Amino acid sequence: MTKRAFSTLFWAFVTVSSILLFPVAVVIWATTVLFDRRLVLLHRFTCFWASLYTWLNPAWPVTVEGRDKIRRGTTYVMVANHLSLLDILVLFRLFRHFKWVSKIENFQVPVIGWNMSMNRYIKLRRGDRESVVQMMQACETTIGEGSSIMMFPEGTRSTTGEMRPFKPGAFELATSTRTPILPIAIVGTADALPKRGFVLQGRHAIRIRVLDPIPYEQVADVPVEELAAHVRQLIADEVARAEPVWAVGERADTSRLTA
Repeated sequence: MTKRAFSTLFWAFVTVSSILLFPVAVVIWATTVLFDRRLVLLHRFTCFWASLYTWLNPAWPVTVEGRDKIRRGTTYVMVANHLSLLDILVLFRLFRHFKWVSKIENFQVPVIGWNMSMNRYIKLRRGDRESVVQMMQACETTIGEGSSIMMFPEGTRSTTGEMRPFKPGAFELATSTRTPILPIAIVGTADALPKRGFVLQGRHAIRIRVLDPIPYEQVADVPVEELAAHVRQLIADEVARAEPVWAVGERADTSRLTA
């Protein structure tokens, strides 16, 4: 079967399954929203929904490492590198509670976007300063309610495989709320489904590794820009170990944090 034919079948399956599963999500929301204020059950169902597309696709074997580092009952600012549309699907394989920060266009996608809104994931309009302020306020409220936040600090997917600089928002959020940072390294998704296009690129192993949490106390006095560069380098180093041919850019000066 050609790549294009397989890709057509895959996206058809995504479409049909989403139409069938969305009513289930609505029922879960309607029957739990009054007592499950953080919508933990709905998010868990969404993890299952998203995971179907890697579980049932033999071209995307996913390995998740370090899930045990995500302690139940602890809130985090979770940050990951961003290579592909698949990053969103594979991060749901963590099966841990969090709220996404996502561009507003994703919420406009029929069915999938509606489910994101029901989950109270957090909207961001790129390039809109007021939207950024509202997003940060929503994140602070969400953390205060006991839910972790998941962000891509690069802001958008890399087209080259080289990690972009990390924007400061996630790290400002972590320091202002005194919340630990949880770095997550993703490897292999760019090869499986590049940024440009929707054609699946054959069999590619995908790996997620959760790195050690960074407690607030460890970085309380570190400037946000330096903290962002440090976390970027932790993820870049992990990516380089897992995928030596992947260029990760120049090393950041993180001597202050590692001394």
